[in-house]
Amino acid sequence: MNCVDRQVVISAAEVGEYVFCHRAWWLRHVQGVSPRNATALRSGVRLHARHGARVVMSVWLRYCAYMCVLISIVLAGLSLLP
Repeated sequence: MNCVDRQVVISAAEVGEYVFCHRAWWLRHVQGVSPRNATALRSGVRLHARHGARVVMSVWLRYCAYMCVLISIVLAGLSLLP
């Protein structure tokens, strides 16, 4: 099989891993070495997921706050009309 015929799919996460630390990428994907701190890594993944959920919630809460302010301004304006 010719090397040119082989298609390799690289995920965005893998590119990010390489950019962050090319040595760690090489050890994991070329040498097949697993990290020794897998428990800590899983914990970090959970913490990042929780943080991401909180960020999404804060964006929605900010949107709701803006809508409340807008509604308050409109209602205050309507109350000033004769």
